[in-house]
Amino acid sequence: MGKGLKGMEQRILPASANMKEFERFLQSSYEIGVFLDMHIAQLKNINMMAKQKGKKMIYHVDLIHGIKNDEFATEYICQEFKPYGLISTKASVILKAKQKGVVAVQRIFLIDTHAIEKSYKLIEKTRPDYIEVLPGAMPWMITEIKERVKTPIFAGGLIRTEGEVQAALEAGADAITTSKRELWEAYEKQG
Repeated sequence: MGKGLKGMEQRILPASANMKEFERFLQSSYEIGVFLDMHIAQLKNINMMAKQKGKKMIYHVDLIHGIKNDEFATEYICQEFKPYGLISTKASVILKAKQKGVVAVQRIFLIDTHAIEKSYKLIEKTRPDYIEVLPGAMPWMITEIKERVKTPIFAGGLIRTEGEVQAALEAGADAITTSKRELWEAYEKQG
């Protein structure tokens, strides 16, 4: 098992999709953040800025343009940038991240029963450190998945209010990934 967030109190994982959001995250009191959508040429600068501010980054490998989301790209990212964690839908990325000692987050989509069953098989194979469940605005599914796979869960996607954050956390999510700045700020103020 890679290094995990277990025992951490950070319940919101701010997700940045652009430099403006990332700069806001850098100014926040949050230690761990997610960068969603970037070009490979931005990775060096983003990584350097995060390290200068003492931030730990989780990069979404599937959303790094200019590099294939496979085990070779994962190895390159792990060696060159030493991220805190990586998110992907791909088994090869998760397995390589774990091998490199990086927090591995398997992203799954709650589309229908067939997709969920396929995800369970994938999780059995990869044994990620975390699962990111999208959309996270379905608390009853978070509970079902957590009971079935016994793996910590990040809930993301379509969580728009503090009430939805609370419902996801109460259903068993360990943290919420969100690009909604109002939620970052609301939970940052709560400590």
